[in-house]
Amino acid sequence: MRELAAIFLSFCKIGALTFGGGYAMLPILRREIVERRGWISDEDAADYFAMGQCLPGIIAVNTAVFIGHGKKGIPGGIAAALGVVFPSFVIILIIASLLQNFAHLPQVQSAFYVIRIAVAALIFDAVVKMWKSGVKDKFGVCVFAVAFVLAVVLPVSPVVLVLCAVAVGNIHRRVRGRQV
Repeated sequence: MRELAAIFLSFCKIGALTFGGGYAMLPILRREIVERRGWISDEDAADYFAMGQCLPGIIAVNTAVFIGHGKKGIPGGIAAALGVVFPSFVIILIIASLLQNFAHLPQVQSAFYVIRIAVAALIFDAVVKMWKSGVKDKFGVCVFAVAFVLAVVLPVSPVVLVLCAVAVGNIHRRVRGRQV
């Protein structure tokens, strides 16, 4: 029961400190779950982020479920999911009840503008860390470049990109295995 409480509280903390969506959560989640708690490795975190993005739903919840499930099975997944959404639920309830009265104020509009900029910086930080743990050679750079172009120029679904990456990775592994 203590482990479930620890999972819930850790993800509650992550959920409370995350502004700007699931991608903004990645550096905070990495710091709490990988560095502080040591529940998963950097490589596992990158895998969970990728799988969480490919599945329907919110990346933060999907990733939390993977980590919680890995730590304590189905109860751990549920505890992590509830923990990550609970603070947002409470905050949204409070803000929604108050925002209508203050949304027109220039101070509120300025605050939201600056928050968007800070969230962009957090997302960039997550990209840099994922780049360091995932792109290790020329093959990785090529896969990244193709996936980036497909995602930005052609609005290819992330699911399609990941499935193609799986296929290319398996082909690459087989070809490289024959050369060694």
